[in-house]
Amino acid sequence: MPDIQPKELGFKKSPKIINYIRQFSATEKAIFGVFVLAAIIATIVMAGKINSHFMTEIPSSGGELREGLIGLPRSVNPILAITDVDRDISSLVYSGLMRWDDGRLVPDLAKSYKVSDDGLTYSFVLRSDIRFQDGTLLTTDDVAFTIQKIQDAVLKSPRKSDWTNVTVQIISPTEIHFVLKQAYSPFLTNTTVGILPKHIWNTVNDDQFIFSHYNIEPIGSGPYEISSVKNDGAGIPVSYNLSTWSGYYGKVPYVNTITFSFFADEEKALTAIDEGTIDSLATVGAAEAAKLATDKAASYAVLQSPLPRIFGVFFNQNQAPVLADDIVRQALNMAVDRKAIVDNVLSGYGSPIDEPLPSNIVPTGDDAVKVPDITAAQALLEKNGWKKDLSTGIYSKANAKKVVQTISFDIYTADTPDLKQAAEMVKASWEKMGAQIDLRVFNASDLYQNVIRTRKYDALLFGELIGKDRDLYAFWHSSQIKAPGLNVSMYTNSKIDQLLEDIRTTSDLDVRATKYAQFENLLTADIPAIFLYSPNFIYIVPKTLKGITLHDITVPGDRWNSVTNWYLKTENVWKFFASGKKE
Repeated sequence: MPDIQPKELGFKKSPKIINYIRQFSATEKAIFGVFVLAAIIATIVMAGKINSHFMTEIPSSGGELREGLIGLPRSVNPILAITDVDRDISSLVYSGLMRWDDGRLVPDLAKSYKVSDDGLTYSFVLRSDIRFQDGTLLTTDDVAFTIQKIQDAVLKSPRKSDWTNVTVQIISPTEIHFVLKQAYSPFLTNTTVGILPKHIWNTVNDDQFIFSHYNIEPIGSGPYEISSVKNDGAGIPVSYNLSTWSGYYGKVPYVNTITFSFFADEEKALTAIDEGTIDSLATVGAAEAAKLATDKAASYAVLQSPLPRIFGVFFNQNQAPVLADDIVRQALNMAVDRKAIVDNVLSGYGSPIDEPLPSNIVPTGDDAVKVPDITAAQALLEKNGWKKDLSTGIYSKANAKKVVQTISFDIYTADTPDLKQAAEMVKASWEKMGAQIDLRVFNASDLYQNVIRTRKYDALLFGELIGKDRDLYAFWHSSQIKAPGLNVSMYTNSKIDQLLEDIRTTSDLDVRATKYAQFENLLTADIPAIFLYSPNFIYIVPKTLKGITLHDITVPGDRWNSVTNWYLKTENVWKFFASGKKE
Protein backbone atom coordinates (compact mmCIF):
# COMPACT_ATOMS: atom_id res chain seq x y z
CA MET A 1 0.00 0.00 0.00
CA PRO A 2 1.52 3.30 -1.01
CA ASP A 3 2.43 5.78 1.67
CA ILE A 4 0.19 8.84 1.02
CA GLN A 5 1.48 11.95 2.70
CA PRO A 6 -1.02 14.61 3.89
CA LYS A 7 0.60 17.26 1.73
CA GLU A 8 -0.49 15.33 -1.38
CA LEU A 9 -4.12 16.34 -0.63
CA GLY A 10 -3.30 20.07 -0.78
CA PHE A 11 -4.49 22.37 -3.57
CA LYS A 12 -0.99 22.47 -4.94
CA LYS A 13 -1.45 18.77 -5.74
CA SER A 14 -4.94 19.27 -7.24
CA PRO A 15 -4.14 16.95 -10.18
CA LYS A 16 -4.12 14.09 -7.67
CA ILE A 17 -7.71 15.06 -6.60
CA ILE A 18 -8.76 15.14 -10.22
CA ASN A 19 -7.27 11.68 -10.70
CA TYR A 20 -9.34 10.35 -7.79
CA ILE A 21 -12.49 11.92 -9.27
CA ARG A 22 -11.73 10.27 -12.61
CA GLN A 23 -11.84 6.91 -10.89
CA PHE A 24 -15.49 7.54 -9.84
CA SER A 25 -18.22 5.69 -11.62
CA ALA A 26 -20.70 7.69 -13.67
CA THR A 27 -23.21 7.57 -10.82
CA GLU A 28 -20.62 8.68 -8.27
CA LYS A 29 -19.56 11.54 -10.52
CA ALA A 30 -23.19 12.70 -10.84
CA ILE A 31 -23.74 12.56 -7.08
CA PHE A 32 -20.46 14.38 -6.47
CA GLY A 33 -21.43 17.08 -9.00
CA VAL A 34 -24.78 17.62 -7.29
CA PHE A 35 -23.05 18.05 -3.91
CA VAL A 36 -20.53 20.51 -5.35
CA LEU A 37 -23.28 22.54 -7.08
CA ALA A 38 -25.36 22.58 -3.89
CA ALA A 39 -22.34 23.77 -1.92
CA ILE A 40 -21.69 26.57 -4.42
CA ILE A 41 -25.35 27.68 -4.37
CA ALA A 42 -25.48 27.55 -0.57
CA THR A 43 -22.31 29.62 -0.38
CA ILE A 44 -23.72 32.23 -2.79
CA VAL A 45 -27.07 32.39 -0.96
CA MET A 46 -25.37 32.66 2.41
CA ALA A 47 -23.06 35.39 1.13
CA GLY A 48 -26.06 37.24 -0.29
CA LYS A 49 -27.95 37.03 2.98
CA ILE A 50 -24.95 38.20 4.95
CA ASN A 51 -24.43 41.04 2.48
CA SER A 52 -28.11 42.08 2.51
CA HIS A 53 -28.11 42.05 6.29
CA PHE A 54 -25.41 44.68 6.33
CA MET A 55 -26.69 46.65 3.28
CA THR A 56 -29.49 49.20 3.06
CA GLU A 57 -31.22 51.03 0.20
CA ILE A 58 -30.97 54.83 0.15
CA PRO A 59 -32.01 57.56 -2.31
CA SER A 60 -29.57 58.28 -5.10
CA SER A 61 -29.15 61.25 -7.41
CA GLY A 62 -30.36 60.90 -10.96
CA GLY A 63 -33.41 60.58 -13.13
CA GLU A 64 -35.82 62.90 -14.91
CA LEU A 65 -39.36 63.85 -13.94
CA ARG A 66 -41.47 64.83 -16.95
CA GLU A 67 -44.20 67.11 -15.64
CA GLY A 68 -47.22 68.36 -17.57
CA LEU A 69 -48.55 71.89 -17.06
CA ILE A 70 -51.77 73.34 -18.44
CA GLY A 71 -51.08 76.77 -19.91
CA LEU A 72 -47.95 78.68 -20.95
CA PRO A 73 -45.27 80.50 -18.96
CA ARG A 74 -45.66 84.28 -19.08
CA SER A 75 -44.09 85.75 -15.94
CA VAL A 76 -41.82 83.25 -14.22
CA ASN A 77 -41.20 85.92 -11.64
CA PRO A 78 -42.17 85.59 -7.95
CA ILE A 79 -43.53 89.14 -7.72
CA LEU A 80 -45.60 88.93 -10.93
CA ALA A 81 -46.64 85.28 -11.09
CA ILE A 82 -50.40 84.81 -11.21
CA THR A 83 -50.89 81.55 -13.11
CA ASP A 84 -50.13 78.08 -11.78
CA VAL A 85 -47.55 77.61 -14.56
CA ASP A 86 -45.60 80.70 -13.52
CA ARG A 87 -45.81 79.86 -9.81
CA ASP A 88 -44.67 76.27 -10.41
CA ILE A 89 -41.47 77.23 -12.21
CA SER A 90 -40.82 80.20 -9.90
CA SER A 91 -41.04 77.87 -6.89
CA LEU A 92 -38.09 75.86 -8.19
CA VAL A 93 -35.92 78.67 -9.59
CA TYR A 94 -36.30 81.23 -6.80
CA SER A 95 -36.02 81.04 -3.02
CA GLY A 96 -37.20 83.31 -0.21
CA LEU A 97 -36.12 84.30 3.27
CA MET A 98 -38.36 81.56 4.67
CA ARG A 99 -39.80 78.35 3.23
CA TRP A 100 -42.36 75.72 4.13
CA ASP A 101 -41.03 72.40 5.37
CA ASP A 102 -43.41 69.64 6.48
CA GLY A 103 -46.10 72.19 7.23
CA ARG A 104 -43.75 74.51 9.20
CA LEU A 105 -42.08 77.78 8.28
CA VAL A 106 -38.29 77.47 8.49
CA PRO A 107 -35.40 79.77 7.47
CA ASP A 108 -34.24 79.45 3.88
CA LEU A 109 -32.09 82.33 2.61
CA ALA A 110 -32.21 83.55 6.19
CA LYS A 111 -29.83 82.09 8.73
CA SER A 112 -32.03 83.32 11.57
CA TYR A 113 -34.85 85.70 12.37
CA LYS A 114 -36.59 87.21 15.38
CA VAL A 115 -39.78 89.12 16.07
CA SER A 116 -39.91 92.05 18.47
CA ASP A 117 -42.05 91.75 21.60
CA ASP A 118 -44.62 94.17 20.21
CA GLY A 119 -44.86 92.16 16.97
CA LEU A 120 -43.98 95.16 14.83
CA THR A 121 -40.38 94.43 13.79
CA TYR A 122 -39.16 91.32 11.98
CA SER A 123 -35.35 91.04 11.87
CA PHE A 124 -33.58 88.69 9.47
CA VAL A 125 -29.92 87.70 9.19
CA LEU A 126 -28.93 86.17 5.84
CA ARG A 127 -26.74 83.16 5.29
CA SER A 128 -23.22 83.95 4.15
CA ASP A 129 -23.08 81.33 1.37
CA ILE A 130 -25.98 82.37 -0.86
CA ARG A 131 -25.54 83.33 -4.49
CA PHE A 132 -27.70 83.71 -7.55
CA GLN A 133 -27.42 81.21 -10.37
CA ASP A 134 -25.09 83.56 -12.29
CA GLY A 135 -22.64 83.46 -9.38
CA THR A 136 -23.45 86.91 -7.95
CA LEU A 137 -23.62 87.20 -4.15
CA LEU A 138 -27.15 87.64 -2.77
CA THR A 139 -27.40 90.40 -0.14
CA THR A 140 -30.01 92.45 1.69
CA ASP A 141 -29.90 94.91 -1.23
CA ASP A 142 -31.60 92.24 -3.34
CA VAL A 143 -34.19 91.60 -0.63
CA ALA A 144 -34.99 95.31 -0.25
CA PHE A 145 -35.15 95.73 -4.05
CA THR A 146 -37.63 92.84 -4.34
CA ILE A 147 -39.95 94.33 -1.70
CA GLN A 148 -39.67 97.77 -3.32
CA LYS A 149 -40.82 96.30 -6.64
CA ILE A 150 -43.71 94.47 -4.94
CA GLN A 151 -44.81 97.77 -3.38
CA ASP A 152 -44.47 99.63 -6.69
CA ALA A 153 -48.05 100.48 -7.73
CA VAL A 154 -47.09 100.61 -11.43
CA LEU A 155 -46.13 96.91 -11.49
CA LYS A 156 -49.45 95.78 -9.92
CA SER A 157 -47.84 92.84 -8.16
CA PRO A 158 -50.36 90.30 -6.80
CA ARG A 159 -48.21 90.28 -3.65
CA LYS A 160 -48.64 94.03 -3.06
CA SER A 161 -51.26 93.69 -0.31
CA ASP A 162 -48.83 91.46 1.64
CA TRP A 163 -46.35 94.32 1.91
CA THR A 164 -48.55 97.39 2.23
CA ASN A 165 -47.46 99.67 5.10
CA VAL A 166 -44.25 97.67 5.63
CA THR A 167 -41.03 99.69 5.98
CA VAL A 168 -37.76 98.04 4.92
CA GLN A 169 -34.57 98.86 6.81
CA ILE A 170 -31.18 97.57 5.57
CA ILE A 171 -28.90 97.21 8.58
CA SER A 172 -25.97 95.57 6.78
CA PRO A 173 -25.36 93.38 3.72
CA THR A 174 -26.58 90.41 5.78
CA GLU A 175 -29.16 91.98 8.15
CA ILE A 176 -32.52 93.51 7.25
CA HIS A 177 -35.58 94.62 9.23
CA PHE A 178 -39.24 94.86 8.27
CA VAL A 179 -41.29 97.28 10.35
CA LEU A 180 -45.09 96.95 10.41
CA LYS A 181 -47.53 99.72 11.36
CA GLN A 182 -49.56 97.27 13.41
CA ALA A 183 -48.92 93.72 14.58
CA TYR A 184 -49.96 91.01 12.15
CA SER A 185 -49.02 87.50 13.26
CA PRO A 186 -49.35 85.80 9.82
CA PHE A 187 -46.81 88.25 8.32
CA LEU A 188 -44.01 85.66 8.36
CA THR A 189 -45.76 83.72 5.58
CA ASN A 190 -45.18 86.71 3.27
CA THR A 191 -41.40 86.29 3.56
CA THR A 192 -41.50 83.10 1.48
CA VAL A 193 -41.64 85.26 -1.68
CA GLY A 194 -38.71 84.62 -4.04
CA ILE A 195 -35.92 87.19 -4.11
CA LEU A 196 -34.99 88.90 -7.38
CA PRO A 197 -31.36 89.67 -8.40
CA LYS A 198 -31.12 93.46 -8.21
CA HIS A 199 -28.09 93.60 -10.50
CA ILE A 200 -30.24 92.22 -13.32
CA TRP A 201 -33.61 93.85 -12.71
CA ASN A 202 -32.54 97.36 -11.72
CA THR A 203 -31.63 97.98 -15.38
CA VAL A 204 -35.25 97.33 -16.42
CA ASN A 205 -37.67 100.27 -16.04
CA ASP A 206 -41.22 99.78 -14.81
CA ASP A 207 -42.77 100.07 -18.28
CA GLN A 208 -40.62 97.21 -19.58
CA PHE A 209 -40.60 95.12 -16.41
CA ILE A 210 -43.37 92.75 -17.45
CA PHE A 211 -41.84 92.34 -20.95
CA SER A 212 -38.29 91.45 -19.87
CA HIS A 213 -36.95 88.16 -21.20
CA TYR A 214 -35.85 87.38 -17.62
CA ASN A 215 -39.54 86.64 -16.94
CA ILE A 216 -39.22 83.75 -19.39
CA GLU A 217 -35.63 82.74 -18.70
CA PRO A 218 -35.29 83.60 -15.00
CA ILE A 219 -32.21 83.64 -12.80
CA GLY A 220 -32.85 82.96 -9.14
CA SER A 221 -31.21 81.29 -6.15
CA GLY A 222 -33.37 78.17 -5.89
CA PRO A 223 -32.48 74.47 -6.19
CA TYR A 224 -33.13 74.31 -9.97
CA GLU A 225 -31.97 76.49 -12.84
CA ILE A 226 -33.28 76.74 -16.40
CA SER A 227 -30.97 74.66 -18.58
CA SER A 228 -32.89 74.94 -21.86
CA VAL A 229 -36.14 76.21 -23.35
CA LYS A 230 -37.72 74.60 -26.41
CA ASN A 231 -39.96 76.78 -28.60
CA ASP A 232 -42.12 75.89 -31.58
CA GLY A 233 -41.86 77.52 -35.01
CA ALA A 234 -43.87 80.52 -33.79
CA GLY A 235 -41.57 81.05 -30.82
CA ILE A 236 -44.11 79.76 -28.30
CA PRO A 237 -42.58 77.69 -25.46
CA VAL A 238 -43.19 73.97 -25.78
CA SER A 239 -41.11 72.80 -22.83
CA TYR A 240 -38.72 73.95 -20.11
CA ASN A 241 -35.82 71.83 -18.95
CA LEU A 242 -34.67 72.47 -15.37
CA SER A 243 -31.52 70.97 -13.86
CA THR A 244 -30.24 70.93 -10.31
CA TRP A 245 -28.05 73.92 -9.61
CA SER A 246 -24.65 72.85 -8.29
CA GLY A 247 -24.19 76.14 -6.41
CA TYR A 248 -27.35 75.75 -4.37
CA TYR A 249 -26.70 76.55 -0.70
CA GLY A 250 -29.18 73.99 0.64
CA LYS A 251 -29.79 70.31 0.13
CA VAL A 252 -29.43 69.59 -3.60
CA PRO A 253 -32.43 67.59 -4.91
CA TYR A 254 -31.98 63.94 -5.88
CA VAL A 255 -34.01 64.29 -9.11
CA ASN A 256 -31.49 65.76 -11.55
CA THR A 257 -33.88 67.03 -14.19
CA ILE A 258 -37.46 68.29 -14.27
CA THR A 259 -38.90 68.82 -17.73
CA PHE A 260 -42.12 70.84 -18.00
CA SER A 261 -44.27 70.29 -21.07
CA PHE A 262 -47.14 72.70 -21.73
CA PHE A 263 -50.67 71.76 -22.82
CA ALA A 264 -53.66 73.79 -23.92
CA ASP A 265 -56.14 71.93 -21.71
CA GLU A 266 -56.54 69.06 -19.26
CA GLU A 267 -57.77 66.65 -21.95
CA LYS A 268 -54.52 66.94 -23.93
CA ALA A 269 -52.45 66.60 -20.76
CA LEU A 270 -54.34 63.46 -19.71
CA THR A 271 -53.75 61.99 -23.16
CA ALA A 272 -50.03 62.59 -22.67
CA ILE A 273 -50.20 60.79 -19.29
CA ASP A 274 -51.99 57.88 -20.95
CA GLU A 275 -49.44 57.73 -23.79
CA GLY A 276 -46.52 57.95 -21.37
CA THR A 277 -45.01 61.14 -22.81
CA ILE A 278 -45.26 62.83 -19.39
CA ASP A 279 -44.98 61.28 -15.94
CA SER A 280 -46.85 63.68 -13.67
CA LEU A 281 -49.71 66.16 -13.73
CA ALA A 282 -51.24 68.41 -11.07
CA THR A 283 -54.70 70.01 -10.71
CA VAL A 284 -56.47 67.05 -12.28
CA GLY A 285 -60.26 67.14 -12.03
CA ALA A 286 -61.79 64.85 -9.41
CA ALA A 287 -63.82 62.81 -11.91
CA GLU A 288 -60.76 62.19 -14.10
CA ALA A 289 -58.65 61.33 -11.06
CA ALA A 290 -61.22 58.76 -9.97
CA LYS A 291 -61.01 57.10 -13.39
CA LEU A 292 -57.22 57.07 -13.33
CA ALA A 293 -57.16 55.59 -9.83
CA THR A 294 -59.11 52.51 -10.99
CA ASP A 295 -56.26 51.46 -13.32
CA LYS A 296 -54.13 49.45 -10.88
CA ALA A 297 -51.74 48.37 -13.64
CA ALA A 298 -50.87 51.94 -14.61
CA SER A 299 -47.38 53.33 -14.09
CA TYR A 300 -48.73 56.29 -12.13
CA ALA A 301 -50.34 56.85 -8.73
CA VAL A 302 -52.98 59.37 -7.66
CA LEU A 303 -51.96 61.45 -4.62
CA GLN A 304 -54.16 63.90 -2.76
CA SER A 305 -53.86 66.47 0.01
CA PRO A 306 -56.43 68.70 1.75
CA LEU A 307 -56.71 72.27 0.49
CA PRO A 308 -57.38 75.23 2.82
CA ARG A 309 -60.54 76.04 0.88
CA ILE A 310 -64.11 75.78 2.04
CA PHE A 311 -67.33 75.83 0.07
CA GLY A 312 -70.71 76.62 1.53
CA VAL A 313 -73.99 78.44 1.15
CA PHE A 314 -73.76 81.96 2.58
CA PHE A 315 -77.03 83.56 3.63
CA ASN A 316 -77.94 87.20 2.96
CA GLN A 317 -80.55 87.79 5.63
CA ASN A 318 -81.05 91.39 4.45
CA GLN A 319 -82.08 90.22 0.99
CA ALA A 320 -84.17 87.20 2.09
CA PRO A 321 -85.91 87.91 5.44
CA VAL A 322 -87.00 84.28 5.83
CA LEU A 323 -83.34 83.41 6.31
CA ALA A 324 -83.20 85.69 9.36
CA ASP A 325 -85.21 83.04 11.22
CA ASP A 326 -82.82 80.96 13.37
CA ILE A 327 -85.09 77.91 13.16
CA VAL A 328 -85.17 78.01 9.35
CA ARG A 329 -81.37 78.15 9.17
CA GLN A 330 -81.08 75.29 11.67
CA ALA A 331 -83.49 73.15 9.63
CA LEU A 332 -81.65 73.89 6.39
CA ASN A 333 -78.39 72.94 8.10
CA MET A 334 -79.87 69.64 9.26
CA ALA A 335 -81.24 68.68 5.85
CA VAL A 336 -78.19 69.01 3.60
CA ASP A 337 -76.22 65.85 2.74
CA ARG A 338 -72.56 66.86 2.75
CA LYS A 339 -71.10 63.40 2.26
CA ALA A 340 -73.22 62.83 -0.83
CA ILE A 341 -71.88 66.08 -2.30
CA VAL A 342 -68.27 65.01 -1.69
CA ASP A 343 -68.93 61.55 -3.15
CA ASN A 344 -70.73 62.79 -6.25
CA VAL A 345 -69.26 66.22 -6.98
CA LEU A 346 -65.69 65.51 -5.88
CA SER A 347 -65.66 61.74 -6.52
CA GLY A 348 -64.49 61.37 -2.91
CA TYR A 349 -61.52 63.74 -3.31
CA GLY A 350 -62.46 66.06 -0.47
CA SER A 351 -63.94 66.24 3.01
CA PRO A 352 -67.45 67.14 4.17
CA ILE A 353 -67.36 70.02 6.67
CA ASP A 354 -69.84 71.85 8.88
CA GLU A 355 -67.49 74.49 10.32
CA PRO A 356 -65.69 77.54 8.86
CA LEU A 357 -62.31 75.81 9.00
CA PRO A 358 -61.55 72.22 7.93
CA SER A 359 -60.48 70.09 10.91
CA ASN A 360 -57.15 69.27 9.21
CA ILE A 361 -56.26 72.98 9.47
CA VAL A 362 -57.46 73.74 12.98
CA PRO A 363 -58.11 70.38 14.72
CA THR A 364 -61.17 70.39 16.93
CA GLY A 365 -60.87 66.85 18.26
CA ASP A 366 -64.16 65.90 16.58
CA ASP A 367 -64.09 65.17 12.86
CA ALA A 368 -67.67 63.89 12.76
CA VAL A 369 -69.86 65.84 10.34
CA LYS A 370 -73.60 66.17 10.81
CA VAL A 371 -75.60 63.34 9.24
CA PRO A 372 -78.53 64.67 7.19
CA ASP A 373 -81.90 64.23 8.86
CA ILE A 374 -84.75 65.73 6.85
CA THR A 375 -87.37 64.25 9.17
CA ALA A 376 -85.79 65.94 12.18
CA ALA A 377 -85.54 69.22 10.22
CA GLN A 378 -89.25 69.08 9.43
CA ALA A 379 -90.07 68.27 13.04
CA LEU A 380 -88.05 71.30 14.20
CA LEU A 381 -89.94 73.58 11.82
CA GLU A 382 -93.33 72.24 12.83
CA LYS A 383 -92.48 72.50 16.54
CA ASN A 384 -91.84 76.20 15.97
CA GLY A 385 -95.06 76.97 14.12
CA TRP A 386 -94.15 76.27 10.50
CA LYS A 387 -96.81 74.41 8.53
CA LYS A 388 -96.46 72.50 5.29
CA ASP A 389 -98.88 73.25 2.49
CA LEU A 390 -100.23 69.86 1.46
CA SER A 391 -100.57 70.89 -2.19
CA THR A 392 -97.18 72.51 -2.68
CA GLY A 393 -95.16 70.81 0.08
CA ILE A 394 -93.72 74.23 1.06
CA TYR A 395 -93.54 75.37 4.68
CA SER A 396 -95.00 78.74 5.64
CA LYS A 397 -95.66 80.74 8.80
CA ALA A 398 -97.22 84.06 9.75
CA ASN A 399 -94.76 86.44 11.40
CA ALA A 400 -95.43 88.83 14.28
CA LYS A 401 -97.03 91.30 11.83
CA LYS A 402 -99.38 88.57 10.56
CA VAL A 403 -97.53 88.49 7.23
CA VAL A 404 -97.21 84.96 5.89
CA GLN A 405 -93.68 83.93 4.99
CA THR A 406 -92.75 80.87 2.97
CA ILE A 407 -89.39 79.12 3.02
CA SER A 408 -88.56 80.31 -0.46
CA PHE A 409 -85.32 81.85 -1.75
CA ASP A 410 -82.77 81.75 -4.58
CA ILE A 411 -79.30 80.21 -4.61
CA TYR A 412 -76.71 82.05 -6.71
CA THR A 413 -73.54 80.35 -7.90
CA ALA A 414 -70.91 80.27 -10.66
CA ASP A 415 -71.26 78.47 -13.96
CA THR A 416 -68.75 75.71 -13.25
CA PRO A 417 -69.61 71.99 -13.31
CA ASP A 418 -68.72 71.33 -9.67
CA LEU A 419 -70.53 74.35 -8.19
CA LYS A 420 -73.62 73.80 -10.34
CA GLN A 421 -73.80 70.14 -9.35
CA ALA A 422 -73.30 70.96 -5.67
CA ALA A 423 -76.01 73.64 -5.85
CA GLU A 424 -78.40 71.19 -7.52
CA MET A 425 -77.83 68.65 -4.74
CA VAL A 426 -78.35 71.26 -2.01
CA LYS A 427 -81.49 72.45 -3.79
CA ALA A 428 -82.84 68.89 -3.97
CA SER A 429 -82.27 68.30 -0.23
CA TRP A 430 -83.99 71.53 0.76
CA GLU A 431 -86.91 70.96 -1.59
CA LYS A 432 -87.36 67.52 -0.08
CA MET A 433 -87.47 69.17 3.36
CA GLY A 434 -90.17 71.62 2.22
CA ALA A 435 -88.47 74.71 0.78
CA GLN A 436 -88.94 76.37 -2.58
CA ILE A 437 -85.53 76.95 -4.15
CA ASP A 438 -84.60 78.58 -7.45
CA LEU A 439 -81.07 78.19 -8.77
CA ARG A 440 -79.47 81.13 -10.55
CA VAL A 441 -76.18 80.55 -12.37
CA PHE A 442 -73.75 83.23 -13.61
CA ASN A 443 -70.36 83.14 -15.26
CA ALA A 444 -67.60 83.87 -12.77
CA SER A 445 -67.03 87.47 -13.86
CA ASP A 446 -70.72 88.41 -13.77
CA LEU A 447 -71.18 86.67 -10.44
CA TYR A 448 -68.46 88.77 -8.84
CA GLN A 449 -69.21 92.11 -10.51
CA ASN A 450 -73.02 92.06 -10.55
CA VAL A 451 -73.93 89.79 -7.64
CA ILE A 452 -71.21 89.53 -5.00
CA ARG A 453 -69.98 93.14 -5.14
CA THR A 454 -73.53 94.49 -5.03
CA ARG A 455 -74.61 91.94 -2.39
CA LYS A 456 -77.74 91.22 -4.47
CA TYR A 457 -78.44 87.59 -3.64
CA ASP A 458 -80.53 85.54 -1.20
CA ALA A 459 -77.97 82.80 -0.73
CA LEU A 460 -74.59 82.35 -2.39
CA LEU A 461 -72.89 79.00 -2.99
CA PHE A 462 -69.33 80.20 -2.88
CA GLY A 463 -65.78 79.16 -2.02
CA GLU A 464 -63.29 80.77 0.34
CA LEU A 465 -59.53 80.40 -0.09
CA ILE A 466 -58.27 80.60 3.47
CA GLY A 467 -54.58 80.34 2.67
CA LYS A 468 -51.60 79.40 4.79
CA ASP A 469 -51.96 82.34 7.15
CA ARG A 470 -55.39 81.08 8.33
CA ASP A 471 -56.53 84.69 8.49
CA LEU A 472 -60.36 84.79 8.45
CA TYR A 473 -60.62 88.54 8.99
CA ALA A 474 -61.70 89.31 5.41
CA PHE A 475 -64.45 86.68 5.53
CA TRP A 476 -66.11 87.33 8.90
CA HIS A 477 -65.11 90.69 10.39
CA SER A 478 -67.98 93.22 10.34
CA SER A 479 -65.71 95.80 8.63
CA GLN A 480 -65.68 93.53 5.56
CA ILE A 481 -69.42 93.40 4.85
CA LYS A 482 -69.07 95.71 1.84
CA ALA A 483 -67.04 94.98 -1.29
CA PRO A 484 -64.16 94.39 -1.73
CA GLY A 485 -64.50 92.70 1.67
CA LEU A 486 -65.49 89.05 1.52
CA ASN A 487 -67.95 88.90 4.41
CA VAL A 488 -70.61 87.75 1.94
CA SER A 489 -73.06 86.81 4.72
CA MET A 490 -72.77 90.41 5.96
CA TYR A 491 -72.37 88.88 9.38
CA THR A 492 -71.84 91.14 12.39
CA ASN A 493 -70.87 89.99 15.86
CA SER A 494 -68.73 92.13 18.16
CA LYS A 495 -67.30 89.07 19.93
CA ILE A 496 -66.27 87.56 16.60
CA ASP A 497 -64.67 90.87 15.59
CA GLN A 498 -62.58 90.95 18.76
CA LEU A 499 -61.46 87.34 18.37
CA LEU A 500 -60.37 87.93 14.77
CA GLU A 501 -58.44 91.02 15.77
CA ASP A 502 -56.77 89.14 18.63
CA ILE A 503 -55.82 86.24 16.34
CA ARG A 504 -54.16 88.70 13.96
CA THR A 505 -51.98 90.21 16.65
CA THR A 506 -50.80 87.18 18.66
CA SER A 507 -47.93 84.95 17.63
CA ASP A 508 -48.59 82.42 20.41
CA LEU A 509 -49.88 79.33 18.59
CA ASP A 510 -51.69 77.94 21.63
CA VAL A 511 -53.50 81.24 22.20
CA ARG A 512 -54.45 81.39 18.54
CA ALA A 513 -55.80 77.83 18.63
CA THR A 514 -57.94 78.65 21.68
CA LYS A 515 -59.35 81.76 20.03
CA TYR A 516 -60.03 79.88 16.79
CA ALA A 517 -62.05 77.34 18.79
CA GLN A 518 -64.03 80.16 20.42
CA PHE A 519 -64.57 81.74 17.01
CA GLU A 520 -65.89 78.48 15.55
CA ASN A 521 -68.25 77.87 18.46
CA LEU A 522 -69.79 81.33 18.14
CA LEU A 523 -70.08 81.27 14.37
CA THR A 524 -71.55 77.78 14.05
CA ALA A 525 -74.12 78.63 16.72
CA ASP A 526 -75.33 81.61 14.67
CA ILE A 527 -75.38 79.71 11.33
CA PRO A 528 -74.73 82.67 8.99
CA ALA A 529 -73.72 80.07 6.39
CA ILE A 530 -73.99 76.34 5.84
CA PHE A 531 -70.56 74.84 5.25
CA LEU A 532 -70.45 71.94 2.80
CA TYR A 533 -67.04 70.63 1.78
CA SER A 534 -63.33 71.20 1.44
CA PRO A 535 -61.73 69.84 -1.77
CA ASN A 536 -58.40 68.04 -2.06
CA PHE A 537 -55.41 68.86 -4.21
CA ILE A 538 -54.86 66.00 -6.70
CA TYR A 539 -51.48 65.09 -8.16
CA ILE A 540 -50.68 62.30 -10.62
CA VAL A 541 -47.11 61.01 -10.17
CA PRO A 542 -45.11 58.00 -11.41
CA LYS A 543 -45.04 55.07 -9.02
CA THR A 544 -41.26 55.19 -9.21
CA LEU A 545 -41.22 58.61 -7.51
CA LYS A 546 -40.49 58.21 -3.80
CA GLY A 547 -40.00 60.54 -0.85
CA ILE A 548 -42.84 62.84 -1.87
CA THR A 549 -45.02 64.42 0.82
CA LEU A 550 -47.79 66.96 0.29
CA HIS A 551 -48.25 69.36 3.20
CA ASP A 552 -49.99 72.73 3.40
CA ILE A 553 -50.96 72.89 -0.25
CA THR A 554 -52.65 76.21 -0.98
CA VAL A 555 -51.70 76.59 -4.65
CA PRO A 556 -50.35 73.78 -6.86
CA GLY A 557 -46.82 75.25 -6.72
CA ASP A 558 -46.69 74.36 -3.03
CA ARG A 559 -46.14 70.72 -3.95
CA TRP A 560 -42.51 71.59 -4.67
CA ASN A 561 -41.92 72.47 -1.00
CA SER A 562 -40.58 68.95 -0.42
CA VAL A 563 -38.85 68.51 -3.80
CA THR A 564 -35.38 68.06 -2.26
CA ASN A 565 -36.62 64.78 -0.70
CA TRP A 566 -38.05 63.32 -3.92
CA TYR A 567 -36.08 60.59 -5.66
CA LEU A 568 -36.33 58.25 -8.63
CA LYS A 569 -33.08 56.30 -8.16
CA THR A 570 -31.69 54.27 -5.26
CA GLU A 571 -28.40 52.65 -4.32
CA ASN A 572 -27.39 49.95 -1.84
CA VAL A 573 -24.70 50.79 0.67
CA TRP A 574 -23.36 49.24 3.85
CA LYS A 575 -25.45 50.40 6.79
CA PHE A 576 -22.29 51.59 8.47
CA PHE A 577 -21.79 54.14 5.68
CA ALA A 578 -25.48 55.06 5.18
CA SER A 579 -25.41 57.82 7.79
CA GLY A 580 -22.63 59.53 5.88
CA LYS A 581 -24.64 59.65 2.68
CA LYS A 582 -26.90 62.50 1.64
CA GLU A 583 -30.23 62.21 3.39
